[in-house]
Amino acid sequence: MTGVLLLLFLSWAVTVAADVDCTTVTGFFTACSTFITHGTPDPLPGSPCCDSMMSLNMIAESGNDRRFICQCFMALITTYNPNATAIATLPGFCGLSLGFILDPDTDCSS
Repeated sequence: MTGVLLLLFLSWAVTVAADVDCTTVTGFFTACSTFITHGTPDPLPGSPCCDSMMSLNMIAESGNDRRFICQCFMALITTYNPNATAIATLPGFCGLSLGFILDPDTDCSS
């Protein structure tokens, strides 16, 4: 059952890729809300949180989408400043690289 849900979720993510916005990007973080808020438990590959990060990584394949997603991440880090480290570490915990460094000083335009 989990595999079927993952496939549906991933196919939805690919469909959304053409029309990505920060609301969509923020929506991917809902599966990681416990980690973002409390710093535990660490997300593991295969968890709903990491599945969301994997879907976000699929959307970030083009340079323009990656820059836009970077800007959304930076807005989240600014908004949830006390939890900025948790947000920034999510891709690494999930074994992903989004193609940019998640740091408050990151320049998303490059």
